[in-house]
Amino acid sequence: MNAATVRSGRGSFYQSRKLKRSLSTLAVLVVLIGGSILFILPFWWMVSTSLKTPQEIAQYPPAFFPAEWHWKNYEEAWHLADFTRYTLNTLTIAVFAVIGHVLSNTFIAYGFAKLKFPGRQLLFSVLLGTMIIPGFVTLIPQYILFSKLHWVGTYLPLIVPGFFGGPFSVFMLRQFFMTIPNDLIEAAKIDGANHLYIWSRIMVPLAKPAVATIAILTFNGAWNDFLGPLLYVNDVSKYTLQIGLESFKGAVGSEGMQWHYLMAGSLIVLAPVVALFFLFQRYFIEGMNISAGTKG
Repeated sequence: MNAATVRSGRGSFYQSRKLKRSLSTLAVLVVLIGGSILFILPFWWMVSTSLKTPQEIAQYPPAFFPAEWHWKNYEEAWHLADFTRYTLNTLTIAVFAVIGHVLSNTFIAYGFAKLKFPGRQLLFSVLLGTMIIPGFVTLIPQYILFSKLHWVGTYLPLIVPGFFGGPFSVFMLRQFFMTIPNDLIEAAKIDGANHLYIWSRIMVPLAKPAVATIAILTFNGAWNDFLGPLLYVNDVSKYTLQIGLESFKGAVGSEGMQWHYLMAGSLIVLAPVVALFFLFQRYFIEGMNISAGTKG
């Protein structure tokens, strides 16, 4: 076998590897594009329907694009339902829920990550074990408790539990805190810093991506919560966006379902959380990566 034959064989081998790599990349792109279309298509259909007239919505075959973009549907939907009040109510709950969740979970996670005390691992395992308990199992006991506290009819059942932490958030923050060198804490202690100072001035600022992730997830959960307000809020003036949207659905559907108003109302509810994610997606992705044990 001469040198030319060897070089030719190597060239064919590398070309074959390059072709396989290209085909693999192409297959991944096809899957990603297909998956993106599956997720984007329903969202676009909602946007398109919200900008159509009832006649356009009822036509067959359906059109993916409205003949004329009726932006007034959003204004009319906003005034048909009391979305201003619903938004303020939901924002109040979401803001307090985020504050309580961030404070409590960062405190607890700091304790599990950096403090040494008897039974720490056992207690942490028990905390993680609560994640497998279905939420519906605790609905009745919680309702009885809040009823005896005379909290039914107020926002307290939707806000106060957030000040007692959550297992997933504690786990995520603990994983992040464990990546922070103990030398920083020891140096702060030598300078006379107490645990409150270390938590507020060192741990939380360094854990900004994880804290932002927890804040986004908590805000999204509070903003989209339907069952909680349905159980505990019985005053129309205290309705949240999700309950308000359900009542709005009944109101606009009394003379036949008016899908353009319903889709416009749904997008009004959806827009803030989508905007929030895109504004803070860098922190969200970084927080998820580091908490999962990966960097880069």
